[in-house]
Order: sequence, then C-alpha cells, then structure tokens
Amino acid sequence: MFETASKREQERRLLREDLITEYLPYVKRIVNRMAIHLPPSVGIDDLTNAAIIGLIEATESFDPTRGNKFMTYAIFRIKGAVLSELRTLDYHSRSNRRKIKELESAYVRLEHKWGREASEEEVAEELGITLDDFYEIRRMASISFMSLDEFGCKTKNEKEKLFGHFVNDDNCDALTALKLKEMESALAEAIGKLAEKERAVITLYYWEELTMKEIGEVLGITESRVSQLHSQAVIHLRAKLKKIGLLAEGGDR
Repeated sequence: MFETASKREQERRLLREDLITEYLPYVKRIVNRMAIHLPPSVGIDDLTNAAIIGLIEATESFDPTRGNKFMTYAIFRIKGAVLSELRTLDYHSRSNRRKIKELESAYVRLEHKWGREASEEEVAEELGITLDDFYEIRRMASISFMSLDEFGCKTKNEKEKLFGHFVNDDNCDALTALKLKEMESALAEAIGKLAEKERAVITLYYWEELTMKEIGEVLGITESRVSQLHSQAVIHLRAKLKKIGLLAEGGDR
C-alpha cells in the first residue's frame, strides 16, 4: 500500500513538472502583455518570478475532477500572481492614483453633461492640465487593477465563489452567477459603445490575445498608436462602469 501511494505521488509530481514545462512559455507572454504599459522602474524579472510561482501553485491546486480546463485555470492564477506583485510594489504613488481617479471622474462628468463621449482636449481643459499631462495620466491608468473588491466582493468567501465561476461556470451559486452575469452584460454594453478603433483594440487584445504589434499590423497603425488606443479604451470603460455603479469609486489610499 505504501509503495502504491508513493507511486501515485511520484506520478503527480511528474505531471506537475510536465505542466510547468508546457506552460512556461505562457508565463513570458502574459508578463510581457501586462507589463507593456508599466514604467521602466518596474522590473520584469520580479513579475516573471511571481508569474512562475502562480503557475507552480496552479499545478499544485488544480483538480481535474471538477471539470476545469487547466489552461484556463493556470492563466487566471498567473495573471492573479502578477497583479498581486504589482499591488505589492505599489508603483502608483498616492498622488498618481488621485490623478487617475480625477481623470476617470472627469470623463463621467462630461459624458453626463453633454450626453456624448468627451474628447482628449475637453477632458484636459476640464482638469486644467496640458495635453501632455493628460497623456501621461492616461498611460498610468492603462494598467487598471480592477480587483474583486471593486465589484462588491468584500469577504473571502465571496471572492472564492466569484473566482470559481471564472474557472468553472458550474462552480457557483445563483447569486454569484447573477452578479457575474451583470458584470459581463455591462462590460459588453460598454465595449459596444466605444469608438470603432478602441473597440477593435480591446477585442483583439483581450479576446484574440494579439500583441500590440500584431494589432497594429491588423489595423494598419503603429504599435504606439495601439498602446494609446488601449489606454484610452480602458479609461472609457472604467468611466462607463463607474457611471452605472458597477465599479466602486474607491479611494486614493
């Protein structure tokens, strides 16, 4: 019996090692995609190490009997590990977080006032800043830490149930499923209201998982322009979700 148990453990260890080897290339791709908007002061090596730890933890906690696909589970855990590392680094100062919040609020105010999407120049004028300052704040906001807390999940149990739905549609109760369905519907509607090129960038980047360079080739624009459109789209989406109360205003802690 001891030998059988030992053999099973060895088989599980070999399976984990195979999974880590197979999915290591995803680590680099995910980190590079998430880090493209970050300032040079954020070390890619630190993010990569965090991502690898996320992958290892995924292989250790993955339960194939629950009907989940390992790729979906692993990618979610890897991204979560990178975001946790970025929160730990806290590369946004309190002042910068305040500026980002003011930028999002300005979009909401102007859209409500005029019943249309505000231009870059109009938002900059509303905030009393130059266009260059506007572009810098927008760049900082392009990595949006939309944590589960922002969607109203405060307790560990709520977060675990919502996480369960992301990796397995059947692994949640009716209330959690309803909450996520509301999020998905609101996000889809918000994306549908984006300008054509912003919508294309969001779709190609998050659904088709193309790189900024690949998106530029598809749309016939520069990689830099794709990055600008992505940043702009993220700001617009967050503003729209805050306007309908799906995203909390949050603080500048």
